[in-house]
Amino acid sequence: MSDDSEVLTSTQVAERAPRDWREVDGMLRTRLKVKDYAAALDLVNRIAKAADEADHHPDIDLRYNWVGLRLVSHDVGGLSPRDLELAGAISRIAADVGAEAVPEVTTSMTIGIDTADAARIRPFWTALTGHGEAKGDADSLPSPDGQMPEIWFQESEAREGRNRIHLDVYVPHDQAQARVDAVVAAGGRLVTDEFAPSWWVLADADGNEACVCTWQPR
Repeated sequence: MSDDSEVLTSTQVAERAPRDWREVDGMLRTRLKVKDYAAALDLVNRIAKAADEADHHPDIDLRYNWVGLRLVSHDVGGLSPRDLELAGAISRIAADVGAEAVPEVTTSMTIGIDTADAARIRPFWTALTGHGEAKGDADSLPSPDGQMPEIWFQESEAREGRNRIHLDVYVPHDQAQARVDAVVAAGGRLVTDEFAPSWWVLADADGNEACVCTWQPR
């Protein structure tokens, strides 16, 4: 029997998670497509009942004809067997009502800011965005309600010809290469794949850089 407080590695999650879920930016995610709002609401109600029975609750994004779901065990600081078990239950509910799983569209984004002195500029970004400081992490400003990207500070001196603010776009690991190829096809430039498949650094025609990221190690 698995320990519900066990923090699983990303490799364990990939091996054991239902096939219609993906780990993206530290969370287990999927999207379920339905025919209309009434079907979406019914699906959410069914999921809520299962979540209450499991005493483990996902973040839910309800839209007109789809439902987005995110699972993580906040109390242990990562993904646990509880998340896999509830993901399986949700997948069965989705199958019962005929919802279509499209986990490949799930993404997450953070904003990285290069700086030689994070303490000097952090108050500016906190006041501007309303973000709060993460406990025990002076280099991160999490979204207060999870609706906006996390802001983080990367220690770096100014470099000529490179932007100081960049986006990290987290995608399902099995979609990363296709996303990189699409960016290059759209006029982007691959700066380096030295760190792939954990992340690829790309740049637009003006030299603004961004990263496509996955859970996978270098």
